[in-house]
Order: sequence, then C-alpha cells, then structure tokens
Amino acid sequence: MPQDPIELARANWIRYGWPESADGMALVTSIMRVQQVFLARIESVLRPHGLTFARYEVLRLLGFSRRGSMPVGKIGERLQVHPASVTNAVQRLEADGLVERSANPNDGRSVIAAITPEGRRLVDECTDLLNAEVFSIVPIPTTQQQRTFHSLKGVRKAFGDFT
Repeated sequence: MPQDPIELARANWIRYGWPESADGMALVTSIMRVQQVFLARIESVLRPHGLTFARYEVLRLLGFSRRGSMPVGKIGERLQVHPASVTNAVQRLEADGLVERSANPNDGRSVIAAITPEGRRLVDECTDLLNAEVFSIVPIPTTQQQRTFHSLKGVRKAFGDFT
C-alpha cells in the first residue's frame, strides 16, 4: 500500500471529532497489526515442522522446565491461555510423539505433560530458526525494542495481565 492505512484512520478519527482518542486508536491498531505480522511470520517458520505457535510455546515451556514436565494446568497459567486450549495442544503434541501425558502422582485429577527427546530436538531446532528468522531481525534498534517491551509491560500490568 502506498499509504499507511492506520495513519489514514488516525486522520479520520481527528476529522470526525475524536482527536483525544486518535493516538490511542492508532497505537492499539498498530499493535494488533504488528501481532498479526509477527504471527504470520512465526507460523511460516514453524509450519514446515508441523507446529503452530501455540504448540511451539508448550514445547518451549516444557523444554525450559527443570524436569521437562509440568502439570497441564500450570502450562495454561504460564502461557496465559485457556485450559481447553492447552489440553488440545498437549493432546496434539502427544499424538505426534513430542509430549507424553501421565496422571499426576501428587493429584490423580490432574495431568502431567512431559517433553519427549524428539520434542526437545524439534523445539530446539525451531527455536534456532525463530531466533534467526524472526526474533533477531526485528526491524527496530535493540534499545527501542527494550523500551517498547517495558512500555507494553506497563500496559499489560495496568490491565491486570499480571500483578
């Protein structure tokens, strides 16, 4: 596109009498669009490896854990997603041989997900690819990335994303 559609929307916001909201609208809309751009790029890296970003996140979290395992409910808490979404992701990962599920020995009502050696190999490979093709080439300077992260962290905290 020759012009930024969000900038055009901002100008319309002002023209239609909402100047006090124009910058906030442009910021929120830009963040949502950047999220879509990043997700599309991430998914294009992961798709050839049979993963979605949601499934990758589960594997990466398990790979980071001391034991390589974690209760499914704790995975949902850490990833800030609905328990049904985590259950679905873990079941798909198990079907692909990347995760094993077992009853929690400390609580028979919950399930433990454990990363398999194949899951660990795949998530490490995909992490290398994401680092090279997405995370290390964000097109703004590192200091600005850090400032933006801290600004967005403040927004997330203000809206109760964490305490």
